[in-house]
Amino acid sequence: MTPLLNETHDPALRSWVASANRSGTDFPIQNLPFAVFRRRGSAEAWRGGVAIGEQIVDLAAVAQAGVFSGDVAQAAQAGAQDKLNALMALGQGAWSALRLALSRALREGSPQQAALQACLVPQAEAEYDLPARIGDYTDFYTSVHHATNIGKQFRPDNPLLPNYKWVPIGYHGRASSIVVSGAAFHRPKGQLKKPDAEAPVLGASQRLDIELELGVFIGTGNALGDPIAITEAEPHVFGICLLNDWSARDIQGWEYQPLGPFLSKNFATSISPWVVTLEALAPYRTAFERPADDPQPLPYLDSPANRAAGAIDIQLEVGLQTQAMREAGLRDARISATSYRHAYWTVAQMVTHHTVNGCNLQPGDLLGTGTLSGPTLDQAAALIELTLGGKQPLQLPNGESRTFLLDGDAVVLRGWCEKAGAARIGFGECWGTVLPARP
Repeated sequence: MTPLLNETHDPALRSWVASANRSGTDFPIQNLPFAVFRRRGSAEAWRGGVAIGEQIVDLAAVAQAGVFSGDVAQAAQAGAQDKLNALMALGQGAWSALRLALSRALREGSPQQAALQACLVPQAEAEYDLPARIGDYTDFYTSVHHATNIGKQFRPDNPLLPNYKWVPIGYHGRASSIVVSGAAFHRPKGQLKKPDAEAPVLGASQRLDIELELGVFIGTGNALGDPIAITEAEPHVFGICLLNDWSARDIQGWEYQPLGPFLSKNFATSISPWVVTLEALAPYRTAFERPADDPQPLPYLDSPANRAAGAIDIQLEVGLQTQAMREAGLRDARISATSYRHAYWTVAQMVTHHTVNGCNLQPGDLLGTGTLSGPTLDQAAALIELTLGGKQPLQLPNGESRTFLLDGDAVVLRGWCEKAGAARIGFGECWGTVLPARP
């Protein structure tokens, strides 16, 4: 079931929060994404908040002030906790009701302006925590272009394995090492083996890479043994964030057979603090299409709604800022740009396939889309693709070059939706910085 357009999507809406009306903002009144925050450097309790322009609506203050009543007050109280799991568990009806109430209260001329004005915290004064207690993290592999590009490097004559176009491929990642945007991490160590070496050695990864992905937060879950049908999948999804699944390619190349990634992936995964609801993304739904000569999804992965509007046109980009650039006061340089509309499997298909065997999802579980490379090389979403396995270094505007990440490098992911006749919806930024390996 795809969220329908309603009054909250009206591109003509304006907010009494002036910064929400500025051209190019990520957080207009039509967005209203959720995060967990507190004032930077304070000992305040973490609590949920909603972005509006350059401000945050403090849901704990909203709940304490009694701005809303009934079911909306219950939703605001759930969102006021130190994680959003309780709000996620309330279900799509509660999320939508809170979104509508906030939209009306934040509009120009709202009688609730004075009450809500007292509940604002500037984003410039905030720091963020993970939006949810993430019980489980599953990473999918939904870009056929990424799968093909990587496959060509390892299997030139057979780049795409035969199951790819039939089944949404995924593996279970490590939830405990997911960090919020801004966190730095040490270069990982693991076993490395050169092709001509007799034995591997323990060492720091020299082929540290990025993976531009989206993260899908589960809202309401399902009971063990109770699959979620594709027609019911999207109401189980709370929202979407940016996700960078850092990858140590040299560790991965030695360890991944036969069971897949392990130490090459589980050292750090960065996500953006803001979770954009599926409802906010409704104007940017687009048809999900497969090439006519590709296998069509099996019946359990297919529905008229998924075909008509299962894909989402989210623009995505990767920026790289070296330590030298930072010291010179230079901003990051864009190294890739693509769109989520190129994904081979949709959000609904990921949720459905994850549960078809009876696996139970829970509020706050996180699904990664996998690396979201587009059809051309400039749309590749990992350095291993952009540099053809390290053979063609990227040239940066300041004269530096990169094949894989060096110590001090920072990577930023950005995402937004934009088109004529709809409000721009942004995801904010997802930053991470590489520290030297521990001695």
